[in-house]
Amino acid sequence: MMGLEEQCTVVFSGRSSKGKALLETDTLLFRGDFRLEISFKTIQSLVVEDRVLKVTFPEGVALFQLGLQAEKWAEKIRNPKGLIDKLGVKTDSIVSVLKVQEESFRKELQDRAKEISEDKAKKGSDLVFLGVETLSDLKKLKTLVKAIKREGAIWTISPKGKTGIQESEILSAAKEAGLVAVKVARFSETHTANKFVIPVARR
Repeated sequence: MMGLEEQCTVVFSGRSSKGKALLETDTLLFRGDFRLEISFKTIQSLVVEDRVLKVTFPEGVALFQLGLQAEKWAEKIRNPKGLIDKLGVKTDSIVSVLKVQEESFRKELQDRAKEISEDKAKKGSDLVFLGVETLSDLKKLKTLVKAIKREGAIWTISPKGKTGIQESEILSAAKEAGLVAVKVARFSETHTANKFVIPVARR
């Protein structure tokens, strides 16, 4: 699951609809009788009045009737988590990075993690980041399971869109390796991150 989601009523452009509001990495979404996709960077004003989140953006004003959750959503929009925080990297984390070339990610990782092993999985890693461009890359998952701590995680970083490897293929390979999916995050404009862990019963 990405971010937060809530069943609510939204009023926009003279219309009112019940549906699902979703708070993703940098976008506020609504799926009901009409759809909204509001990028955080386009939001001109964000106010909570009577438990209603009032969002002003170039297309107009949307009222999200979120009740007690309104303030929480406003805070998350005002102060979105950075990529490293979303990926769960802590100051004491031992991290392995394989086939992930994103420079900004690597720099943030250097500034945060306790220890980084590049291009080789270090045994006892808290987190492993695996770049997945082809089906053959997925074969590494079985080996990488042995590298992470029992409560550790493996993140696959894969291209978005129809030309990239399919999410169903990643999920299938992870299941075969004995992993379960627990989270999806936006890694960049072009890539998606999927988080996998060892099932609690097998730790």
